[in-house]
Amino acid sequence: MHIQIGRFETPHASRYLQQLCKHFAHKVEVDYTSTEGRAALPPGPATLEANEAGLTVRLSAKDDAGMGHARAIIDLHLKKFAFRENFEEMVWEPMVQTA
Repeated sequence: MHIQIGRFETPHASRYLQQLCKHFAHKVEVDYTSTEGRAALPPGPATLEANEAGLTVRLSAKDDAGMGHARAIIDLHLKKFAFRENFEEMVWEPMVQTA
């Protein structure tokens, strides 16, 4: 399983978390509050966390193609929602897994 963490520094993290989750809920199972969310995206689950410093998204996918698709889902939607902040894409980092 591939796991990556994305970060978007913004004072509006809670708003974006809720917008993403409400939007995704039209197609997939979603559970969220103003500070935490989980969406069953097709490539794999996404967990979202908002705090005063920004939005963090943790993605899981079976392979590189799935991870690319999952990142694109998040980045494309955030680009629409955060256009006032000139959002382009999250900073994605692979998560090191231990045995």
